Amino acid sequence: MVQLSEKTLGDYLEYWAKETPDKEYIVYSDRDLRFTWSQFNSRVDDMARGLVAIGVTKGTHVGLWAQNVPDWLTFLYACAKIGAVCITVNTNYKQDELEYLCKDSDMHTLCLTDGTWESNYVDMAYTMLPELRQCERGHLESSNFPKLKNVVYIGQEKYRGMYNTAEILLLGENTDDEEFLRLRNSVTCHDVVNMQYTSGTTGFPKGVMLTHYGIANDGFLTGEHMKFTQDDKLCVCVPLFHCFGVVLATMNCLTHGCTEVVVERFDPLVTLASVHKERCTALYGVPTMFIAELNHPMFDMFDLSCLRTGIMAGSLCPIELMRKVEDKMHLRVTSVYGLTESSPGMSQTRIDDPDEVRYTTVGRNYEFVDVKVLDPETNLEVPAGTQGEMCCKGFNVMKGYYKNPTATAEVIDGNGYLHSGDLGVMDENGNYRITGRIKDMIIRGGENIYPREIEEFLYHLEGVRDVQVAGVPSKKYGEEVGAFIILEEGAGLTVDEVRDYCRGRIARYKIPKYVFFVKEYPLTGSGKIQKFKLRELSLKLCEEQGIEVI
Repeated sequence: MVQLSEKTLGDYLEYWAKETPDKEYIVYSDRDLRFTWSQFNSRVDDMARGLVAIGVTKGTHVGLWAQNVPDWLTFLYACAKIGAVCITVNTNYKQDELEYLCKDSDMHTLCLTDGTWESNYVDMAYTMLPELRQCERGHLESSNFPKLKNVVYIGQEKYRGMYNTAEILLLGENTDDEEFLRLRNSVTCHDVVNMQYTSGTTGFPKGVMLTHYGIANDGFLTGEHMKFTQDDKLCVCVPLFHCFGVVLATMNCLTHGCTEVVVERFDPLVTLASVHKERCTALYGVPTMFIAELNHPMFDMFDLSCLRTGIMAGSLCPIELMRKVEDKMHLRVTSVYGLTESSPGMSQTRIDDPDEVRYTTVGRNYEFVDVKVLDPETNLEVPAGTQGEMCCKGFNVMKGYYKNPTATAEVIDGNGYLHSGDLGVMDENGNYRITGRIKDMIIRGGENIYPREIEEFLYHLEGVRDVQVAGVPSKKYGEEVGAFIILEEGAGLTVDEVRDYCRGRIARYKIPKYVFFVKEYPLTGSGKIQKFKLRELSLKLCEEQGIEVI
């Protein structure tokens, strides 16, 4: 019978370093980089001592802005061992979003890489912190970001005002153990270890405070539902900054003592080659990832018979795609439902569930999690077969939104139930189906996009009198961003001008794929805008304007 554990992330890491010191834990197959549990634990300790040497302590907020690079997990666990909070930063963030997060989170240290093909993180850091170009590393004094004291470059290159990985490790090797051990012994499973920014249900992104207890146990139970053991090898090609990567994948491997085969940035060919070469037994992804793998021209060259299970999640999972994945990739797919605020899993299909259950539902509740379908008006539980709001209560519920008790109270009711904003139905066997959303969140290929954030941004564009943002159906991503704009009298904005205004200032996935210029919005009798009707209107406008919806 499964039980919840009170081990911290550091406890788990040290346990496996002692029990299976020579077993591989982290593998990057494309560059043949491998860490055993013992090697990795030693590197984490050096990194943790190095962070202590630059002023990081229990409760300190450390930002991690990187794709799935080899030291991503080193920094995560180093923070965990000394009680610091690792703030995982979306790799798609642009300048305005980065600065908002750094200020809102009271970030003390920002760890970053070069960035992506469309965003240079180092340049963006200098734009945000011009003082870096004149100061010695460790002596940052920023007028706009007074709490931000360090920037660490994850890599060997040296940049003015920044530490690099080698320097932090060297500091760690030459720092006394006393303070490190004091901090290590002070950490409990109920401390916040990870903060992820999500749009939640209202307003701008908020920091979701997640504990060791919540994410470790959520990851453990996720693995139990797929019958994970120490012998499993999980190919992780999903971003680690998401709950999908850092909890459902990493915490699953950490708690089961199995191997994590990491892909730095999703590439279908690298993913297929990693599964083939390392004989991975499990694979995760959002639907678009599996589609890219299945349709790759070299797909048939790889032996995927080693696969046995995995997770497809993040957006609507088409039944035919799940069948095709199982047939051609030899694995039994499970689905996880939840949200960042629930660490994230609250329900999951099990590997042994019948095909109909795995293909058409998001399974039943996690053990020790009370999932209820509540009437949005009365907050009372509805009977099986009746639609209501998906809510849960248990070990997995976040500690709250950082510095935002009002927003926290809006999603966690007086009985302790977290309200998802999603509509669902429970069948007679206790399995759930997601049927819609109460809130107007857009989910594009697994990315949560809150319309108000984009609306507030577009209001500053000259010529815009009013703007409403809503999801437009997409076969590829589930939803795309649609902007419905009412122009000022005499203004003559074009679709390209709206998109050009967004480029480089907000994440690419938030830029409206569809821009419609309208005269009015559909309203309720009381004058409220009906966003669900904007979704319907978008299809009509696309048809009228000859725009293909893809």
